[in-house]
Amino acid sequence: MIKHTEISDAELRSKIRKHIILFGGNSQLKIYGTLGCKSGKRMKRDNRVFFSSLKEAIDHTYRPCGHCMRAAYKKWKYGII
Repeated sequence: MIKHTEISDAELRSKIRKHIILFGGNSQLKIYGTLGCKSGKRMKRDNRVFFSSLKEAIDHTYRPCGHCMRAAYKKWKYGII
C-alpha cells in the first residue's frame, strides 16, 4: 500500500504506466476501486492510497467500491467472498 502523500506525481504516473499500481483506495472509508472511478478521483489526496493487486487491498481489509466494482461489491455485501 502506497499513500498518495508519500509519492511524487511523476513517480505515481510512472508506476501506473508500468502497471505496478492497479487500484486506488480511500484510507478513511476503507474502500478500493479502479483508478478511473469517478468516486475515487474526487477523494482528498490525504485519504488516497494505491494498491498493486486486489489481494493487497483485501489483505488491508478494504472493501470493493460500489460504483466501479459493482459485481465484487455485491459479493462482498452479501458475504459471498
